[in-house]
Amino acid sequence: MSPDRPIFVVGFPRSGTTMLQLMLHAHPRIAIPPESRFVISGYQQRRQFGDLRDPARRRALAKWIVSKKTFRDLRLDASEVTEEIVAGPPTLGSAFGIVFRSYARRFGKARWGDKRPAYLHALHIITSLFPDAQIVHLVRDGRDAVASVMEMTWNTRDFYQSVAAWNEGVDHGRWAARTLGPDSYHEIRYEHLVADPAAELKQLCAFLGEEFDPAMTEPATVASVAVPKRKAWHERTHGSVDSARVSSYQQRLEPWQIALCEDAMGSRLRGFGYQLSGAPKPALEHRLRYLRAAARNPVVRPKRALDRFLERLGGAASVASQL
Repeated sequence: MSPDRPIFVVGFPRSGTTMLQLMLHAHPRIAIPPESRFVISGYQQRRQFGDLRDPARRRALAKWIVSKKTFRDLRLDASEVTEEIVAGPPTLGSAFGIVFRSYARRFGKARWGDKRPAYLHALHIITSLFPDAQIVHLVRDGRDAVASVMEMTWNTRDFYQSVAAWNEGVDHGRWAARTLGPDSYHEIRYEHLVADPAAELKQLCAFLGEEFDPAMTEPATVASVAVPKRKAWHERTHGSVDSARVSSYQQRLEPWQIALCEDAMGSRLRGFGYQLSGAPKPALEHRLRYLRAAARNPVVRPKRALDRFLERLGGAASVASQL
């Protein structure tokens, strides 16, 4: 495999993925852009673009990509990117990769990738588009992550759905660890990263096959470049790395919420080494509402199998990047 493999940062929302994005972006060889948000939707709509061996189809795909609001966050020349996609390999992954590669080129860097929490629930899509991708999964105490995400104005999940989504994300990570192996999947604990950034980033660089650079421990130095100003909820990325928010769920969650988190997340929390508070069992009403939320979560494995089955039917051109 190429030494300059794509890098994808994943994790439950509010787990520190933006901080990690900036740490990677501070590396002299790596560029990780603001969230692109066209990869998953583009993959899901791939059949509408037709056979990408046709340059006109590639042009239509390129125009769809550069029309996205998030593309403007990359500060790239839309016409140049469009022409590069039209001249590039005839696959969906190649088109997306050209965008990320162009972003890296803007900073004179060799390696590229993307960061988006939603990728944690779509790892089969990422690995279909980029078979040589290296996945970096940032895990945060589920109680802290849920407490933080519930304070976000953009959050559309209720408390029960958020707890279920954290559990589901952990399960996806376990699937990836088994399926992809240690050469393609790396896990970092948020609490370890903020407590000793240099030690954790050295291990991450070893996984990526890169030399550690001390600049990575100061992500705030690149926050003004790689975090759009409109995303006010990332204001802490402009400050120094600290452990101030570790175990903050104790002040941010109600006792009944802590009880439900520890009942629903218990085995997963313990698996990562998190200590439970000893909260009593949650009320039956809360337990039942959580179970209903968990039952509504999408079943990923059948969807993954269906995606690959449809590709084998030849309904669309190959999606894997050929860059």
